[in-house]
Amino acid sequence: MATVELRFSAQPEHVRTARLVAAAVARRAGVEEAVLDEVRLAVGEACSRAVGLHRSAGVTAPVRVVLTDEEKVFSIEVGDELPGPGGAGAGSDGAAEADAEGEDEMGLAVISGLVDDVEVTRDASGGVIRMSWPTPADAELHPA
Repeated sequence: MATVELRFSAQPEHVRTARLVAAAVARRAGVEEAVLDEVRLAVGEACSRAVGLHRSAGVTAPVRVVLTDEEKVFSIEVGDELPGPGGAGAGSDGAAEADAEGEDEMGLAVISGLVDDVEVTRDASGGVIRMSWPTPADAELHPA
């Protein structure tokens, strides 16, 4: 299993880099060429969503992106540090929370339209969107 991890400050200009890295790692993992645009778009949306959540809530921690090539599946996790219910941010500015929820819903709708296998979790330490795509059993059929 190969894993690449990115961490970047919550600045919109870093989202493009995350998309490029995700596409390169997906290609190397054997994700079909026809699916690479979906990977780029989904990662871009997930990272933009995380950046927006961080910025609207004043979170200074970096956005996390973990790309994993396992047997027959390529997965990407995009994590934010925005606390969920009961977390450190509970009881904070209600307007910021409402903005974050609106961005959260829109971003998740777009991602769900792009990726068949999506899992979204949130706890007191933050949220994670996990997306995955199938890869051929024999990655040597798709050289890098």
